[in-house]
Amino acid sequence: MRADSIRNFAIIAHIDHGKSTLADRFLLKTGVVTEREFHNQILDDMDLERERGITIKASPVTLPYKQGAENYTLNLIDTPGHVDFSYEVSRALAACEGAILLVDASQGVEAQTVANAYLATEAGLDIVPVMSKIDLPGAHPDEVAEEMHHVLDIDPSEIIRVSAKTGEGVDEVLKAVIARIRPPADSGEDELRALIFDAEYDDYRGVVVHVRVFGGKLRAGQKIRMMQAGQVFECTEVGRFAPRMQATDELCAGDVGYIVAGIKRLADVRVGDTVTAQDRQATTPLPGYREAKPMVFCGLYPANNTDFESLRKAIEKLGLNDAAFHWAPETSGALGFGFRCGFLGLLHMDIVQERLERESSLDVIQTAPNVSYEVVLRNGQVVTVDSPAALPEHGDIEEFREPIVRTELIVPAEFIGAIMKLAEERRGKYVRTEYLSPKRVILEYDLPLGEIVYDFYDKLKSATRGYGTMDYSVRGYFPGDLARLDILVAGDRVDALATVVHRSNAERRGRAVLVKLRKSIPRHLFQIALQAAIGGHIIARENIAPLRKDVTAKCYGGDITRKRKLLEKQKEGKKRMKNIGSITVPQEAFLAVLQAGEEE
Repeated sequence: MRADSIRNFAIIAHIDHGKSTLADRFLLKTGVVTEREFHNQILDDMDLERERGITIKASPVTLPYKQGAENYTLNLIDTPGHVDFSYEVSRALAACEGAILLVDASQGVEAQTVANAYLATEAGLDIVPVMSKIDLPGAHPDEVAEEMHHVLDIDPSEIIRVSAKTGEGVDEVLKAVIARIRPPADSGEDELRALIFDAEYDDYRGVVVHVRVFGGKLRAGQKIRMMQAGQVFECTEVGRFAPRMQATDELCAGDVGYIVAGIKRLADVRVGDTVTAQDRQATTPLPGYREAKPMVFCGLYPANNTDFESLRKAIEKLGLNDAAFHWAPETSGALGFGFRCGFLGLLHMDIVQERLERESSLDVIQTAPNVSYEVVLRNGQVVTVDSPAALPEHGDIEEFREPIVRTELIVPAEFIGAIMKLAEERRGKYVRTEYLSPKRVILEYDLPLGEIVYDFYDKLKSATRGYGTMDYSVRGYFPGDLARLDILVAGDRVDALATVVHRSNAERRGRAVLVKLRKSIPRHLFQIALQAAIGGHIIARENIAPLRKDVTAKCYGGDITRKRKLLEKQKEGKKRMKNIGSITVPQEAFLAVLQAGEEE
């Protein structure tokens, strides 16, 4: 097929603006699925995606489309909308020449709409602006068109108005894709260069690699080389997504498809690597992707220590499918062997844990999440720390730096006061205000990432009755009056419960955690002291009262000294038990830090 009859494009939008519904309608219109096979969210094939009604993984599909006498091949990639999966979006855009920018006619321009529009513009893509859900009773398309013009500098006359639910305007979108999005550039290269933009593991066929071919041809039986990894494999199958995998003879320049090459080891494939032919190797690799930088960290441990190797295999397999997920082995005195894992946000963390438990049938303990920090030591050395337990001693730290994010909050104008109060409570610094329309406003704040990862988004939704949205980008690390808050149980530091807090919040935060722990840890026959400390300074304390056995119950009278002797004996026994007794901290207690933060 000629390259000028191919169009590679993605659908980008804020969460819940109708990307998957529009993709479903494309599949129906182009005859890829019949009415009988059709169901909602066809491209969202993960159970989690269906249950939550969100897209987690970018899904490619090839659509045959006929316009007049011309036959076209449209390679569509449906992308996620949540801020935590923006890395998936950036990878999908690298495989495309254009993007459909979708805006909900009832919700208007939202935080991720702006962020994704910037991503597409930076990638140099042709943008087709589309307004969805025009059939809804609450739709106000003219106001939304004005917002798109004001914020995104889009000409209102270019916006295509559609209803993916009824099918209205969908044909116009497909025609606009052909007219407005450029075909893949004909590089004129004979040498093969294909970009790996995703991969998945199949138990029977090994690693299945998702590629976009930029030059040359890719055929079954051909020997290929991974330029970065340096490994050589023989292609056993190449094909397209229609939407399930469908084998084909070859993939040419401009095509999006998959390779099966009997790749057994997960380490042999890297997302962003370039595939070339072994006999005629390309001289330079494709640019690939900027490495995703995890912002939220937590420990993942098997509930049963014998499952450690199973957890390792499950994490390796998931890491192949999710390039933004980082992990490294670690050991905890409280929880044994496990992994320190990095994520792009709390939803990403939640999804990874649930996928591990579902896809591998494992019971996983997750410690309280935290962000990474920079520490300047007294000798001038700068250390990046992603676990509070790994922080240097209090006396060795010259300066503590925390990650600050530029946060865009798009809210109805009536809630400005409530949102400003919320941002200032979280140590936010006001940057600017911009009105999208008389009823909606963008507020910009610089906020510490550690203050927003827990429950800021929930509080934002509550304060704006569900209408507020947010997006953030990391500005860098800035000095802050921070300290490590240690939790001691019976004098022993529990590394899994350590957190980094601002000193002004330390006592309140420590007290909240101790109250939660006091309810979570069962009573013993001796008193247990729970303490919160910064360095060697105890800032809060709670006691778990001992269980008391009535040892004098069998005394029916006689001299008081008989009872006193029994009580003294009990007292000595309790003192000895306190010295040698071990305290079991249940699993629920390890999430006490997070839950206490939510309840404050």
